[in-house]
Amino acid sequence: MTLDRINSLEHAAFVSALGGIIEHSPWIAEEAWSARPFADLEALHVAMMSALARAPIDTQLAVMRAHPELAGKAAIRGEMTADSKDEQGGAGLTQCSPREFSRLTALNRAYNAKFGFPFIVAVKGMDRASIIDEFARRLERDRHTEFSEALEQIARIARLRLDALLQDSGGED
Repeated sequence: MTLDRINSLEHAAFVSALGGIIEHSPWIAEEAWSARPFADLEALHVAMMSALARAPIDTQLAVMRAHPELAGKAAIRGEMTADSKDEQGGAGLTQCSPREFSRLTALNRAYNAKFGFPFIVAVKGMDRASIIDEFARRLERDRHTEFSEALEQIARIARLRLDALLQDSGGED
């Protein structure tokens, strides 16, 4: 899909095409639609992130909670979105050793208990060991810092997904 095509989409088609960019949060694409036409991919990304930034804290928290745990229950049950499945698989999280899986399970539990939302990280370019290290490092933070970091990671994930959407089509519609 091209940026020109995205700019020309009617509301429903736009939401259908971009509604999954931010995990289970098509309302963000709905709000970004009114900012068309986008001069470039960065402008589209900014419009989507601005919609999230304007949302009340409870809504931002709901967006965070819509993200699956890394190598968590949704992965085991096969309930992750295709994007999340590809991202976690690309980072090797689907091939965890029993020890790594046990460590991730413990980290997921501790992180959720401390912060009230799952650990969110853009895993592209990371391997299991670096993800586990980052997980443990961020678990030591305070909630305010980690809430902000989770929003930054959502933005990073969204940008990677937007890049892939435009790249996967080879520039074609």
